[in-house]
Amino acid sequence: MSGQPTIFLYDTTLRDGTQGEGISFSADDKLRIAARLDEFGIHYIEGGWPGSNPKDMEFFERAQRELCLKQAKIAAFGSTCRVETDPARDPQVDLLIQAGTPVVTIFGKSWDLHVRDVLRTSLEENLRMIRETVAYLKGRGKEVIYDAEHFFDGYRANPEYALATLRAAILGGADAVVLCDTNGGNLPWQIGEMVQAVGRELLGRGGPQPPGAAQVVLGIHAHNDSDTGVANTLEAVRQGCTHVQGTINGYGERCGNANLISVIADLQLKMGYRAVTPEQLRQLKELSFFVSELANLSPDPHQPFVGHSAFAHKGGTHVNAVVKNVWTYQHVDPQAVGNQTRVVVSELSGKDNIAVKRREFGLAGISREKEREILRRIKELENAGFAFESAEASVELLLRRARDDYAPPFELIDYMATVEHRDRRGMFSEAIVKVRVHDRIFHEVADGNGPVNALDKALRKALTRVYPTLARVSLKDYKVRILDSQNATASKVRVLIDSTDGERTWSTVGASTNIIEASWRALADSFEYFILTDPETGYPERVRSRSDADPAEPLERIQTQTGVA
Repeated sequence: MSGQPTIFLYDTTLRDGTQGEGISFSADDKLRIAARLDEFGIHYIEGGWPGSNPKDMEFFERAQRELCLKQAKIAAFGSTCRVETDPARDPQVDLLIQAGTPVVTIFGKSWDLHVRDVLRTSLEENLRMIRETVAYLKGRGKEVIYDAEHFFDGYRANPEYALATLRAAILGGADAVVLCDTNGGNLPWQIGEMVQAVGRELLGRGGPQPPGAAQVVLGIHAHNDSDTGVANTLEAVRQGCTHVQGTINGYGERCGNANLISVIADLQLKMGYRAVTPEQLRQLKELSFFVSELANLSPDPHQPFVGHSAFAHKGGTHVNAVVKNVWTYQHVDPQAVGNQTRVVVSELSGKDNIAVKRREFGLAGISREKEREILRRIKELENAGFAFESAEASVELLLRRARDDYAPPFELIDYMATVEHRDRRGMFSEAIVKVRVHDRIFHEVADGNGPVNALDKALRKALTRVYPTLARVSLKDYKVRILDSQNATASKVRVLIDSTDGERTWSTVGASTNIIEASWRALADSFEYFILTDPETGYPERVRSRSDADPAEPLERIQTQTGVA
């Protein structure tokens, strides 16, 4: 596949992506994303529609001053000139010039339905608008990309006219013609057939070329309304498109756009095309998470290639196979996209899951028999409502507690939490905690805005006397899930707590029919995990390093096969 052409990546996250419900970027966000996209290796970055809002105008003004791009070109986006208007006298077209970008992308109507019912003009006038707008922008020294809006629907309804709109853009001097599945309703084989038709009938592939077609780049812009945005994009490339548009993480209006994260990985790892360097491809997960963070959206753990669960193995049968040969249940090397192989623990686990996790945590001194006991315990707890696949810190604690030399950093003697309504103060919560730390007993009381908050404060007061660095720990998230809602207020609940010390983040779990007890178990596990694993606490537990264990153990074999460090 070494002879495959280079694919040019056109990112429209900053414009199309922001049309997704719940997504909004500030001008600062857009500048940061543009810089990151350039570093990753994106060829074109669509910055927005000048004149549509002040934020986009600010972006284009600041981009000229503040962005020092290595390879990417910034594109301004807009439409063809208005009906019966000279492009040179159209204020919207003038704003595209004022944006100061080297590239201008304009869209025009390819579907006769839109020409009649939306533009409410003649088919001939629409062709003039396309041809003259492209020619005017080319005359102003711009690289012009023409987006043929609704092309595939238009081609199906009236193929002769849809092709005529592309021909008008080519006659105007367009550098690239992009076929858009704007409604996202087409399927891969339909896309493939129509891209073939364009190549054959318009670009002269397999026959004589029309005037001006020789240098035109053919592109694809797919939406995801049929959940085929990525597949449609790949099929279009297979049929000759070398310009690919999409958004990071598939953000966009309605069901989103083609997800560039998956498209890039598939093009390079599955189809042999070249879009970015292998070193840049290894930043794919980091790029995905960077954009989701600025979008204020949680990364999708199940997103292909880059999701936290993309290479996670849970079932005991699967893990047994992966231990023997990692390629039995992995389609690519996770490191190629910046991800890693993971083994998670649940009621579906087998003994190899436990062995792999023990090795991953760097714990020795646990026999295979004890590993089997831990597995049985995990299955019992999951049946009682725990969920360990999302709480690996609790899994590590189960393993540590199974060692013969384990000594807990603290032990609960008693606790009490009360909630009281007081006329002037409203609801009032207080907690009393009694714990043993080595040979000392601490008895502390604290109030809070709820019983869990009060317990948190009281336990901290006790433990920070011996472990002062515990003050660095804060709760990052607190989730409660009802497990059997048919039991109403007597339902069993699961509590998942995410904690951080400013550098690391870890998760612990508790479950009970009593929400206070479930919260206490997750909270106590969180503090215990920190004390055991943070070197500054000075906890004197003897923990052998990974190098002390058998190098032929399961995780070591997985690492050898995948290159995971």
